[in-house]
Amino acid sequence: MHALRHDILSASGVDFAVSLNLTSSTSSTVVNIVTAKSNLLRVYGIRELPSPIFDHVESERDKRARVRKGTEAVEGEVEMDQSGEGWVNMGTVKSNVIQEPATTYHFYLMREHTLHGTVTGIDKVRTISSSDDKLDRLLVSLKDAKIALLEWSEATHDLVTVSIHTYERSPQMSVLDSHLFRAELRADPLSRCAALSLPKDSLAILPFYQTQAELDVMEQDQSLAREVPYSPSFVLDLVADVDPNVRNVIDFVFLPGYNNPTIAVLCQSEKTWAGRLKEFRDTGRLYIFTLDLLSHTYPIITAVDNLPYDCLSLLPCAQSIGGVVILTVNSLIYVDQAARRVSLPVNGWSARVSDIHSLPLDKDLNLSLEGSSLVFADEKTFFVIRKDGIVHPVEIISDGRTVSKLVLSPALAQTTIPAVTKQLDGGMLFVGSSVGPSVLLKAVRVKEEVEEGEADDTSATPAAVVDTKNSMDIDDFEDDDLYGESKSVTQMAANGVAPGARSSRTRSVVHLSLCDSLPAYGPIADMTFSLSKLGERYVPELVVATGSSHLGGFTLFQRDLPIRTKRKLHVLGGARGIWSIPVRQSHRVNGTSYEKTGSGLFAEECDTIVISTDANPSPGVSRIATRTAKADLAIPTRIPGTTVGAGPFFQRTAVLHVMTNAIRVLEPDGICDPFVLILREDDTIGLFIGEMERGKIRRKDMSPMGEKSSRYLTGCFYTDKSGLFEMTTTDGTVTAGADKTITSTLQTVVTAGHNSQWLALVRPQGTMEIWSLPKLTLVFSTGAITALEPVLNDTFDPPALSPLQDPPRKPQDLDIEQILIAPLGESAPIPHLFVFMRCGHLAIYDAHSISPPTPPKRQKKPVLAEQKRIFRTFVPFVTSPTTSNVNGSHTLTGVFFTGDRPSWILRTDRGGLKLFPSGHAVVHAFTACSLWESKAEFLVYSDEGPSLLEWMPDIELDTSLPKRSLPRSRPYSNVVFEPSASLIVAASTLQARFASYDEDNNILWEPDGAGVSFPQCDCSTLELISPDNWMTMDGYEFAPNEYVNALECVTLETLSTESGSRDFIAVGTSIDRGEDLAVKGATYIFEVVEVVPDPSCPIQRWYKLKLRVRDDAKGPVTALCGINGYLVSSMGQKIFVRAFDLDERLVGVAFLDVGVYVTSLRVLKNLLLIGDAVKSVWLVAFQEDPYKLVILAKDIRRTYATNIDFFFTNGELSIVLDDEEGVLRLLSYDPSGNWISTLEVDSTSCVVQSSTATRSAELLVRLHGERRRTMRFHRRSSSPDSQTGSLSALTPVDEGAFKRLHLLQGQLVRNVQHVASLNPRAYRIVRNDAESKPLSRGVLDGQLLGAFEEQSIQGQQEMTRQIGTERMTVLRDWKTFFPMHLMVASGLCWMVDKLCVYASSEFANDGSAFVVRFTTTMQYSSGHKRTTCVYNMYLWLYDREFNGQFLLLI
Repeated sequence: MHALRHDILSASGVDFAVSLNLTSSTSSTVVNIVTAKSNLLRVYGIRELPSPIFDHVESERDKRARVRKGTEAVEGEVEMDQSGEGWVNMGTVKSNVIQEPATTYHFYLMREHTLHGTVTGIDKVRTISSSDDKLDRLLVSLKDAKIALLEWSEATHDLVTVSIHTYERSPQMSVLDSHLFRAELRADPLSRCAALSLPKDSLAILPFYQTQAELDVMEQDQSLAREVPYSPSFVLDLVADVDPNVRNVIDFVFLPGYNNPTIAVLCQSEKTWAGRLKEFRDTGRLYIFTLDLLSHTYPIITAVDNLPYDCLSLLPCAQSIGGVVILTVNSLIYVDQAARRVSLPVNGWSARVSDIHSLPLDKDLNLSLEGSSLVFADEKTFFVIRKDGIVHPVEIISDGRTVSKLVLSPALAQTTIPAVTKQLDGGMLFVGSSVGPSVLLKAVRVKEEVEEGEADDTSATPAAVVDTKNSMDIDDFEDDDLYGESKSVTQMAANGVAPGARSSRTRSVVHLSLCDSLPAYGPIADMTFSLSKLGERYVPELVVATGSSHLGGFTLFQRDLPIRTKRKLHVLGGARGIWSIPVRQSHRVNGTSYEKTGSGLFAEECDTIVISTDANPSPGVSRIATRTAKADLAIPTRIPGTTVGAGPFFQRTAVLHVMTNAIRVLEPDGICDPFVLILREDDTIGLFIGEMERGKIRRKDMSPMGEKSSRYLTGCFYTDKSGLFEMTTTDGTVTAGADKTITSTLQTVVTAGHNSQWLALVRPQGTMEIWSLPKLTLVFSTGAITALEPVLNDTFDPPALSPLQDPPRKPQDLDIEQILIAPLGESAPIPHLFVFMRCGHLAIYDAHSISPPTPPKRQKKPVLAEQKRIFRTFVPFVTSPTTSNVNGSHTLTGVFFTGDRPSWILRTDRGGLKLFPSGHAVVHAFTACSLWESKAEFLVYSDEGPSLLEWMPDIELDTSLPKRSLPRSRPYSNVVFEPSASLIVAASTLQARFASYDEDNNILWEPDGAGVSFPQCDCSTLELISPDNWMTMDGYEFAPNEYVNALECVTLETLSTESGSRDFIAVGTSIDRGEDLAVKGATYIFEVVEVVPDPSCPIQRWYKLKLRVRDDAKGPVTALCGINGYLVSSMGQKIFVRAFDLDERLVGVAFLDVGVYVTSLRVLKNLLLIGDAVKSVWLVAFQEDPYKLVILAKDIRRTYATNIDFFFTNGELSIVLDDEEGVLRLLSYDPSGNWISTLEVDSTSCVVQSSTATRSAELLVRLHGERRRTMRFHRRSSSPDSQTGSLSALTPVDEGAFKRLHLLQGQLVRNVQHVASLNPRAYRIVRNDAESKPLSRGVLDGQLLGAFEEQSIQGQQEMTRQIGTERMTVLRDWKTFFPMHLMVASGLCWMVDKLCVYASSEFANDGSAFVVRFTTTMQYSSGHKRTTCVYNMYLWLYDREFNGQFLLLI
């Protein structure tokens, strides 16, 4: 059996980040930030943009209504300045001073790459070529000991590989536990070298040339050094070459301000832990040594020993101070070059675990710095961001270069949970998080005046404060409490002032403010399908438990962009086209035209008429509809004939109505210089222009474009508002730089807002030309568009000739059917070129300016579409989706692709270009509509007829699937869907104080000093949640030391229903009792019951959780499932099958001793699949007469089975196994031989993501109560990354398609230049413990095969020719694999067993694949009447038949 693995969602969050000048600076881009998570690399630009302004539609009365009476600002009061840099006194501001417009900083995604390797670090360097272009280069380290050097190419607007350096064959990588090692990358501040940590306490050093003197010494040519900017690398053995005590390296950094590269290494000469502190304590050491890259000598400058054993990381200080700051769990330690130490304890444990001399402890201070991150705000102030996001400023008090003490201020604010922190230029700070959103902060030190009373009170002079302005867009954080209340620090020393001075004094304060954020949902703990109500219909929705700590909550994913129908408009028609048009109403007074405005200032921007057309009955009919006073549609005019196009004309004072045989201008009332392009049936065109004097249309001379008989396939206009196409026309007027001032008179309207206009045409021979208007000057020409080349460059060819052909030319498959140049984006839309070919290919390019005057267009996203008889067209639109954000709505510019399988094409600032299905089978006509004074509505004529639609509120479009975020301020470990009541049951994870007791319930230890408190442990609560409004209806609190391991919705036999069975909620828990007592567990059975709702509650039906059974166990209950009406549970290495007797107790009917520790259970009919932590997979059958568990097969190999599942199609059955190293295996069941058969590895293995190991270790941590500390240490050493939050699919592949695609993989590996020159085959290869050949066949790599679509058509044809097949055959094979069968969420194999029916299901064949449909019965109430309905839900997946039954695997 063969399968294909491909990604649905990429990794979410940030593990590594670096700030650098990667791209050429522009007027808006300040600096670049490159982030990495797992195998995902993103390049962002930080743009300086004007601060967002509230909508103009609100009147002054509305603004005043929001100001509480008596609090209005008057002159002299303190108000926030517009620049956001602090506070100003309005009384001191002169009236004639003009303030500059306020600006803020925002992220903008430039490029995104999925690498064939796991990133372990990124940094920046400057090579000898940087002296020419002033740009930095990017260093990327990977898990298998590789370093890739990349740079930015302006020609391709992408990263290109300069070199790759591999150390995987070094002796240090040959150790047995090398896969458990996490390599770290560091670069010298002056870019003289870079270092990569290797196992066995070694560093790989990569030197770089910086000056001509270095080239002379190495006898290198300068021209060669620009191509090879590095000298030979070497491996530095710290034990042998530096000092024998440099062992067990914890962290290392480069220090600034030295003539030679200088490294500080934090290590631990002797490993110890809390239980050995009496024998070994203060085992930490710090060594500072220099690197002589020429003589290869490494003298030690400073050596410091007797540091605490719990040291975590290093932070290098600025050159003016020198030294490093050491972060430990219980203290902060500053060490300078002379080995002087200044220790600041943060809790009472510091003095108990270390003998280092420390400053006095504040009795009210009790912090834990484990998981914290440090970042400097300026030279003497750094922030400590704890693992819960709490920010503490720390000031370094020094006299010159001698540091006397560290002063820790109280909590300043709460931000995201840090994984990496970086200081940027301009006082900006980047806090990257792997479990939630990453934020961009701005820290600026300013001088503030101190009042006389405050001057004497040092406690009132803070070192840092939070700006409370609300002038920044933080709409990515839906939870208002995410950052808590903004407050000031109230304890720091004031600046010194001359004694006795009575004048005003000043203090230096760091102002901290939020600029922007990168949305992310973090790791996936569990997921289930639910039903989401969109208007009057229900659609499946994937509910995912994401995040951690206060960033925890739910993330809701849907395949299609969620929309809801606001009203049906059957009277409108419009099967052949709909156009919603804004037309200005005007009237004349004394010969001057004035605009007739509506109620609001910008009411004229709303649409006023709608034109629709139908082809039947012949010759068609066109309707002109307007809105009535009752908000209905009225059709005052009907015109015989079919409308080809319509749009606003003469600066929206008239309507241009184009029919099959006529061009009309309806009610002209203004003058302008618009153009009209007509495409005729014989492939000729007509270009028309509006006359200024007469207000009519005339033909435009097209002689510069060639003969009148020239043929064209398609064309479009583009009005450039971005300035990218800005040019000076031949008549000497700069069209794009005109005044855009808003005015209410028509005479000024028609002369304002002019932008450069362009005409794009495609000739039959495949040449695309761009002409400037109105003079028709050829400015761009390329013949590479039909080949879909990655980059389109100007060939500077003259106008192409396309004479009349005899016989007439027949349409070709590679003919371009339609092109469109339209802006896409959010804050600053940029032009994109959309190309749709007759064979069904869709390609999207974006335009970029480079130093030559020819703007290339870079291909962003090729999409495989299928050509149908239904006409497909691109429709640009601008919308302002509704949002609950207090800062108002944002504007999106996109394109809708009509026809069969319609799609939304959108681009966001932080997510890039995305394509989302609309959810309709077919859309015949589409237009954005603001007829009802809403900028978020659309008129759509779909298979359901004409209707008015809008997006669901608060939709986020930054991921491959549209999502909604539901912050709950707590994480959830398990979530299930209860189908009988259509509710969500989730287990939340909280923290509680843990106290250890003996057998007689006597407490063993209590806090006995200042700064010492009880430890924290996990605890859980069960919540019953309504998916309609996400309100918690009921809950159940477990014991403070009890947490949930397993949560399932199972069907058990019962006497309370007529059918004899019903759904119950089964819960398995663990109970921690300390290190001296064995862990216990329990099994709970809950029933969801309906109760009488509260009359004040708007919800008409209310439910609660009713506890039926609590069954104690001697060990942790780790896995649960249901089989034939019985409950299957695991306790350690035992499996129990129990019956639900009399709805009040669980009675055992069968049991089985399996491996060592059961991790997962899966059921198919009467087959039970058991996953074990040591003994891999067992296949067991359950029989009822007599009750018995029969072992059918088991895997004889020792594998940690973290998750398992069934995987089958077309009569073939396989078992999917996921282990702790991130390897996904397919095993086949061989029933031949003895009654116990072996599950053979079918040579089908595939590395999923390295994050899988984290999920495995996390599960083991939660289940092994008494070994929690040990397993946490193992988790840190075994897993290089945290959970990635990625979502993958495993799809079965038939034999013929597998052979073709497997051969294609080989071509892609050899013939495609992969990012960072990585080897895709090496990334996916798996070691085979049974045979001497690797496991690399049987599972196709969807990430690698996806590169085939990005190749040009000629490249695709060449690859398929070499493997003996056709290009379209391979593309059809690839298209069938987009639907999903099995989802893998960060290594969590999971299938839909809550909504699916393991029985014969109805299906419909649409000619290309089977569309799975299943039914479920649900009840809802309308008023006082209860109705039972059957809903047919079409899941967003396809399935194949298996012995007359369907199994829905997600």
